[in-house]
Amino acid sequence: MSNKEEKLPILTRFLTLWIFLAMIFGIGLGYVYPEVANIIGSLSIGTTSIPIAIGLIWMMYPPLAKVRYEELRKIVTAKGSREMLSLSIIQNWIIGPFLMFLLASIFLAEYPDFRMGVVLIGLARCIAMVIVWNSLAEGDNEWAAILVALNSVFQIAMYSILAYFFITILGSWLWGESLVIQVSVLSVAQSVAIYLGIPFLSGILTRFILLKKKGRRWYDEVFMSKLSPTSLFALLFTIVVMFSLKGEYIVALPLHVARVAIPLILYFVIMFLISFFLGWLFKIDYARTTTLAFTAASNNFELAIAVAISVFGLASGEAFATVIGPLIEVPVMISLVNLAFWLKKKLYASKVSTLKHN
Repeated sequence: MSNKEEKLPILTRFLTLWIFLAMIFGIGLGYVYPEVANIIGSLSIGTTSIPIAIGLIWMMYPPLAKVRYEELRKIVTAKGSREMLSLSIIQNWIIGPFLMFLLASIFLAEYPDFRMGVVLIGLARCIAMVIVWNSLAEGDNEWAAILVALNSVFQIAMYSILAYFFITILGSWLWGESLVIQVSVLSVAQSVAIYLGIPFLSGILTRFILLKKKGRRWYDEVFMSKLSPTSLFALLFTIVVMFSLKGEYIVALPLHVARVAIPLILYFVIMFLISFFLGWLFKIDYARTTTLAFTAASNNFELAIAVAISVFGLASGEAFATVIGPLIEVPVMISLVNLAFWLKKKLYASKVSTLKHN
C-alpha cells in the first residue's frame, strides 16, 4: 500500500515482523493451550471454520471495496488483456496442477497421505488471500478481482474433474495406487460462495452505494483511508487463528511439517518466478505482472482443507498436509511481496506505469 493510502505507517512499515510475530504467537498459543484448537474447531458449520471465515472475508473486503468495478469492462477489453487472461489460465489450470503433482511425487514418494494432501492444494487455485498479497505488493486491484473471479468459475467447473484425473487416473499410473476420489461440485461452489462471493458482493455494494451518496473524493480519501488498514488487522487475526489450530502438531512433529514444506515452498517460488518473468517477457507492466504472479502462485487452502477433511477425515495425513499448506504459504508470500519490489527495481526501473513497458 502507498503512504498516501496508509494511515498506520508503523503497521505497514514492519508488516513482515508483525506477520512472523503473529505466526509465533499462534503456534505458542496452540502449543501451550491445546484446548484453544478445540474451542476454535467447535466454532464451525460443517467444514467451514467461522473464525477463519470471518478473518478471510474481512481481510478481502477492503481491497475488493477499492476495485473500480465501473471500469472493469474497459479494463478487460483494453490492449494487453488477452495476454493477461491467457497467461493466467495456462499458469493456474495447466502448469500449476502439474507442477504440484510432480513436486509431491518427488519429495513425498514415501508419504502417500501427505502427497495426496499436497496435490489437493495444487488443484485449488487461490480466490482469497491473494487479494491481500497483491495489494501489499502494489499489484493491480482491478485485475486481481478479474482473475480471482475467473479462477472461481474454473474452480467450480474443473476442481472435481482435475481431482479425479490427477489422483485416480494419473496417480494410479504413476504411484501404483487405485484410489477413487470424488469431490462434489456443490462443495466447491459453497467454498467459492463463502470466501469470494461474500466479500465480492460486499465490496461492490459498498462502492456503488457510497460513491452515489458521498462522491468519489470522499470515498477514496476518507472512507478507504480508514477501511484499508483493517484488512491488515484481519490478516494478522487470521494468521493467529490458523497457526493456533496446529500449534501443538507443529512443535511436536516438526519433521512432518518440514517434509510437507519442501514441495510447497518450491511450488510457490517457482510459480511466482515463472509467472513474473512471463509477464515481463510479454511486456506487461509491473502492477499487472505482479497480479499475474500472485494469482498463479497462491492456492485456495480453504477448499483443499474442506475436501481433505470430507474425503479422508479430520485426523488424516491428507488433512494435516492441507492445514500445513497455508502455514507455509503465509511466510513465503510475504517474502515474495518483498521479492516483487526487488524485481520492480531491477526490471521496471524508470518505467512509467502503463500497459506495456518500453
